[in-house]
Amino acid sequence: MEWEQGCGQCAASLPLVTTVKYFETICRDCWQAYKKQMDSVEKDWCEWAVISRPYSNLRHCLEQTAEVYGLVFPNPWAELIIFETHHIHFANCSQMQPTLSDPPEDVLLVMILAPICLIPFLVTLVVWRSKDSKAQV
Repeated sequence: MEWEQGCGQCAASLPLVTTVKYFETICRDCWQAYKKQMDSVEKDWCEWAVISRPYSNLRHCLEQTAEVYGLVFPNPWAELIIFETHHIHFANCSQMQPTLSDPPEDVLLVMILAPICLIPFLVTLVVWRSKDSKAQV
């Protein structure tokens, strides 16, 4: 790992196939470190405060590794790892969202009637102002 981190120019001078293989190997190491961190979490994976550090470490590892090897980020290999992460650890998180319900009837009635009652007043105001401006001309 020292060579990869300390020699970004060396990595850039490698053939593309070799660069990608080294990159994939380091990405697997990033993934294993992430899994080790997530396995220590008490299955509270939907709480961002709990998983933000391991997730950020994984992203940082993937991003830095891509930079060292002169690859773009995100790239297909990094995306595959991130998708796998979401599939394994966060698949059920969206189901925990509270369901929305309709407002109480009295609030709904006010929200409907207020604009309806306001329309005749505004029409009257426009007609009155248009008659007044014609008289001044």
